[in-house]
Amino acid sequence: MRGCRSPEFTTSETDGGWSDGGYYVHNNMWNADEAGPETLRACAYDNWYVDSTQPDSTSVKTYPNVHKDINEQKGKPFNDYSVIKTTFAGRGPGVGIYDVAYDLWLNGVGDGNGVSELMVWTENLKQRPSGDKLETYTAGGATYDVWADDDGYVAFVSRATQYSGSLDLKAMIAFAIGKGLIPPNPTVNQIGYGIEFCSTGGGKARFTLTDFSVTMS
Repeated sequence: MRGCRSPEFTTSETDGGWSDGGYYVHNNMWNADEAGPETLRACAYDNWYVDSTQPDSTSVKTYPNVHKDINEQKGKPFNDYSVIKTTFAGRGPGVGIYDVAYDLWLNGVGDGNGVSELMVWTENLKQRPSGDKLETYTAGGATYDVWADDDGYVAFVSRATQYSGSLDLKAMIAFAIGKGLIPPNPTVNQIGYGIEFCSTGGGKARFTLTDFSVTMS
């Protein structure tokens, strides 16, 4: 079984990160005021793990992830692409509260007027997306409940845990556009995959990633 035994990069910094193979591995302890300690160790962009110790509450504390920036986060229009596909393999610890998820940023990155965030949850333990469940989406043998709020957030939540697989992200974005959840022809700025830690039950818990790729053309 593949694993990261001799890390090339290690960080416990709240914003620590490492560029490798056209991707960026990011510790991303963005809610530092509430977050407990977390250490990320990476052998490659598609082979790393993180040990995290988070208090027993429901707010998201960290999102350690690997992501691809498109045009240095300036993005390119969705309609310019005929293919946006991805592969993944990641496994949460099975304790606490978390979701293992893709995080796609459209029309910008982070908080901002007109920015859309589209997530795909491949594993979920006791976590609930923002907004309300509005739609159902089925592809590749998997069924997702589609949640959305009024602030540009959309989440495709897989009904069954997916520890590995592939996704047609272009089709999922197109579905959200067709349902009026995302504006037409947004720029695609960033595509990431990792784990949102809310709680580890107070003890140390590990997330392991063993595959990630993004294909765009």
